[in-house]
Amino acid sequence: MATDQSRTPTDEDLDTLSRQLGRPVRDVVEIGARCRQCGSPLVATTAPRLSNGIPFPTTFYLTHPSVTAAVSRLEAAGVMAEMTERLSEDSALAAAYRQAHESYLAERNAIAERTGVGAVPEIDGVSAGGMPERVKCLHVLAGQALAMGPGVNPLGDETLERIAEWWTPETCDCAGAWDHSAPVPERDRSRHTKTQGFGDEAVEAKRAERARRAQAAKNEDSTAEGEDARA
Repeated sequence: MATDQSRTPTDEDLDTLSRQLGRPVRDVVEIGARCRQCGSPLVATTAPRLSNGIPFPTTFYLTHPSVTAAVSRLEAAGVMAEMTERLSEDSALAAAYRQAHESYLAERNAIAERTGVGAVPEIDGVSAGGMPERVKCLHVLAGQALAMGPGVNPLGDETLERIAEWWTPETCDCAGAWDHSAPVPERDRSRHTKTQGFGDEAVEAKRAERARRAQAAKNEDSTAEGEDARA
């Protein structure tokens, strides 16, 4: 959990985040949480509206490779489905999880105000990670737990407890978790940025082209299967 003084990202922080993620970070307005020992970022706080105008509901973005890998192990083990089932059976847990959702929204609004981003009505009432009724991303819940502290999101707290054999907040393995000497990534190859900066017509054209290619590949597969059957 970052203090007021440690929230402001430095150029070094932004370079570290880019190396952690393997791509340039975008619209990071604060550092949500830092390693308690060395101060390296654990969580990037992203503006609720990106600089290109796109609303972005995921405020707390887990970036530290050791933590993200540990959380991914839980997701692969089916923990999200288990937690979602428990929400339907435990009314107290469901109420606490809903409160975590409300806290997420309130903190995002506070971040928007103090960083000058302003209101983003397109995502009013929309948090992240499946809240308030499901669990769809443990990385989101862990990010909230680290950024806002214990006692805010019960399933985020539980996620951190369940990865303790691989990482804890008292652990510092930052020296070997990513390549600190690697060039800072300059090109964003992530899929969700490939249409940013295009107008509506250009975006629709790209989508139509992807659909055309997918259909062509499907037709080729069908033709090949038919030829195999006749052989």
